[in-house]
Amino acid sequence: MSNMNENEKFQKNVINWYPGHMAKTKREIKEKLDIIDIVYEVIDARMPSSSKIVDLDDLIGSKKRILIMTKYDLCDKTYTNEWINYYQEKGYIVIPIDLLNNINVSQILIKSQEIMKEINQKRIAKGLKERNIRALIVGVPNVGKSTLINRLVGKKTVNVGNRPGVTKTLSWIRINKNIELLDTPGILWPKLENQNSAYILASLSSIKEEILDTMDLACFVLKIMMKLYPEKLKERYGISSLSDDMIEEFDLVAKKRGALSKGGVADYEKVSGIIINDLKNGYLGPVTLDRLK
Repeated sequence: MSNMNENEKFQKNVINWYPGHMAKTKREIKEKLDIIDIVYEVIDARMPSSSKIVDLDDLIGSKKRILIMTKYDLCDKTYTNEWINYYQEKGYIVIPIDLLNNINVSQILIKSQEIMKEINQKRIAKGLKERNIRALIVGVPNVGKSTLINRLVGKKTVNVGNRPGVTKTLSWIRINKNIELLDTPGILWPKLENQNSAYILASLSSIKEEILDTMDLACFVLKIMMKLYPEKLKERYGISSLSDDMIEEFDLVAKKRGALSKGGVADYEKVSGIIINDLKNGYLGPVTLDRLK
């Protein structure tokens, strides 16, 4: 299984981002794991493979898990539904949710109660008391964990931002009288070996923009969109093909979107930001950038 041909190189630079707090977060999760009943693994429906934490199984072991796909309203459901079937066939409980319209969020609580009923039956058989749910929520940066928590609680409990690194520390949050949730900062893995996945993560804001060459990233967006959704580039920018250096295409976007500096010269940094933000904010239409085949 591969997102795209591994030999196909879109980029010039290698992306790697694993700040110290991520390693610390993983250590702290391991310390708390004994008291956790269920893990909410949150992934982005637009990148159902790239946003899945590579070494999560090593971290959480055999804990019961619910795979929550956020941003389902922004994905290409034809392809994301293939991923849902794929994960379900592997035994996952998968819940796609639309956080904007609060669709399917209640299913998380329903499934959690079902899982906990089974756990409590085993506790009773061992002579232990029933207990309420203690859940752990994990995911890559900016996957929508904070918004999801606020939806579950029914009010703003944690800060939300369209950038990685908003949540800084582990903290307990009471969802309702039956569920306590351990919130965690977004985590990645020490080496992003699949650079196509790394660029997909970066394109959808799961990697801090300060470490990136934005023009390089914008070129990646144009190339992956040309491969997967060429009609969207034609519709949005009037681009029907890509040149080797993509200067012509950047000039075209600059003219269409008013990203010109003095003298009518294209502001390539501004153009790069426009292309990246158009993808993130859904202006290039619903997309799923990971494919099963």
